[in-house]
Amino acid sequence: MKRDAHIHSPFCPHGTMDDFEDYIKKAINFGFTDITFTEHAPLPNNFTDPTPFKDSGMKTEQLTTYIEKLKKLKKQYASEIRIRIGLEVDYITDYERQIRDFLNHIGPQLDDAILSVHFLKYDNAYTCVDYSSEIFLEFAEKVGTVKEVYNLYYETVKESISADLGPFKPKRIGHPTLVHKFQLAHQQKIDDHKQIEEILQLMANKDYELDVNGAGLSKKYCKEPYPPLQYIKLADTLKIPLVFGSDAHQVTNLHQHYDKIFPLK
Repeated sequence: MKRDAHIHSPFCPHGTMDDFEDYIKKAINFGFTDITFTEHAPLPNNFTDPTPFKDSGMKTEQLTTYIEKLKKLKKQYASEIRIRIGLEVDYITDYERQIRDFLNHIGPQLDDAILSVHFLKYDNAYTCVDYSSEIFLEFAEKVGTVKEVYNLYYETVKESISADLGPFKPKRIGHPTLVHKFQLAHQQKIDDHKQIEEILQLMANKDYELDVNGAGLSKKYCKEPYPPLQYIKLADTLKIPLVFGSDAHQVTNLHQHYDKIFPLK
C-alpha cells in the first residue's frame, strides 16, 4: 500500500482552490493506492481564531458539503484508489469539551483523522505558532525565550495525546515537531531530544499513529520533515505505525518528499 494520509482540499481557507479530482488523479498517476483528505476542521464556535485572516479552519456550514462531495468521489474512484474521508482536528488547551462534542457528532462520518497542535495558550491568549516567522519570534519574546516556546509546544502535544476527547478521538498525531518550522529564522540550536523521545514513547504506550509529514522539507526556515528522520526511525523501532502525509495545500505539493523518507534508510 502506498498511502498519503494528510491532504488538504479546496475547502481549506488558506490553501488553493485546486479541485478534489486533480488531487485524486495525480495520486493515481503516482501509484498511490490510499489517500485521505484531512481538511482543517471547523474551530470551536466560542474560540477566536488568532490568525490575521481568521482562516485556520473551514466554516462549520461547509462541513456537510465537504463530506458529501468526498462520499461521491470515494464511490466514483473506488476501483482505482481508496479515498478516506478525514479531518485534521486542532487540539486547543481548555477546549477539550467542545472538541469532544464535535468529534462525537462528526466522528461516525469519518474514515480517518489527525489530531494536531497549531495553537498555544499563554497568558490567557492563544497564538498560532506556525503562522509566520514574525509571529513566532514575537511570541518567543512574549513567552521569554525560543526554548520556552518549544517547552510549551511539547507540553501541549503531550496534553493532546492524553486528553479525553471521546471514542472518536483521532489516533494519529499530526506533525509533532511543527515548532521546528522556523528554526532557521531564530537560528538557535534548541536541545529538544528528550522531549521528542518522551512524546514518541507516550504515543507508543497509547497505540497512536505518527503523521510522518514531508511538508517541513519545503519550508524555507525548516528544511526537515516533521519529525526529523532520526525520530521517524525511533518511532519505527517503538512499533508506532508510520503514516506518510504530504500536508499538501495545493496539487503541486501532493506527495512531496515521499521518496526522501521511504523506505527508511
